[in-house]
Amino acid sequence: MTRPSLARSAFGATSGGAPVDRWTLDSGSGVRADVLTYGAILHSLRLPAADGRDDGGSVVLNLPAVTDYEERSPFFGAVIGRYANRIADGRFTLDGAAHTVPPNDRGHALHGGPDGFDRRLWRAEPGPADDDGVALRLTLHSPDGDMGFPGALDVTALYTLRRDGTLRVDYTARTDRTTVVNLTHHAYFNLAGAGAGDVLRHTLALDSASYLPVTATGIPSGVPEATVGTPFDFADPHPIGERIGADHPQLRATGGYDHCWVLGTGPQDGALRRAARLADPVGGRRLEVWTTEPGVQVYTGNTLDGSLSGADGKPYERHGAVCLETQHFPDSPNRPDFPSTVLTPEAEFRSTTEFRFPHLTGAV
Repeated sequence: MTRPSLARSAFGATSGGAPVDRWTLDSGSGVRADVLTYGAILHSLRLPAADGRDDGGSVVLNLPAVTDYEERSPFFGAVIGRYANRIADGRFTLDGAAHTVPPNDRGHALHGGPDGFDRRLWRAEPGPADDDGVALRLTLHSPDGDMGFPGALDVTALYTLRRDGTLRVDYTARTDRTTVVNLTHHAYFNLAGAGAGDVLRHTLALDSASYLPVTATGIPSGVPEATVGTPFDFADPHPIGERIGADHPQLRATGGYDHCWVLGTGPQDGALRRAARLADPVGGRRLEVWTTEPGVQVYTGNTLDGSLSGADGKPYERHGAVCLETQHFPDSPNRPDFPSTVLTPEAEFRSTTEFRFPHLTGAV
């Protein structure tokens, strides 16, 4: 083992000529993460398989160049904001004032609108480091009225890679005016390797007993429903493909899974709790997602169609990855019965998610 390290290199430039940096976090024990200043994107995540073999490939999907991310990316690896997931019709009312976010998904505002945080240049600097890990701090200023959201918002995303391979993302945000905030990470995971085919044989388990059914355009249609006895029951591990083609109206409407599972209120002291477990039965890589958030959106790459590929040219086919997006619920600004996403100037938004890889530590 070597000491964890952080290195900076050039990754290219935006179409407007702005330089983009790539920061490489190295755990010193075989796990490496590349993060871009464009979109705060996790561009690659490389980790050994269960037998210790390291094929050098990434377990998250990516694109070869900055311009590809600008023009074609379905949010690959980005930090999402100001509001992850959908706001119905792009409209919400806050403190008696109506606000409109430009629609960019079937009439609704998705992931902060057409110019969300995934399309911004973030400022980066080394974060705290010691013998147990290394960190990268990215910051972004979003002005008042940005994409229709009220209040100037200052956001920090702190990536930390620990020696045991855990990748942690800590989010903080402050506003000068009451607003709504919902941040998430949009990594597309394929534990067999990006471009290695679909993830339908991956097993998935979710620490949840209910989910949010949605309309044909992805907006929650009512209250959470129990998953037991349905294709949405992942209380125990199931192959993702086992029931993805079931004759169920929710699966027909979305072409697979694209739903938010309810994790409950969880610890009140900011402690992490487990949300999801993912495993590749062939290579043996395993992932656990731990979070402070009340929900996790599971998206099974339903619209991937082979037209996108990484630098190695391997196409990303349908269901070629799964996203496990820890977050508050979709359309919460219009749903007072959902956990609140309102942030006031007196408060600080805080959220943490960890991606753990138990096959590296021998954990059961």
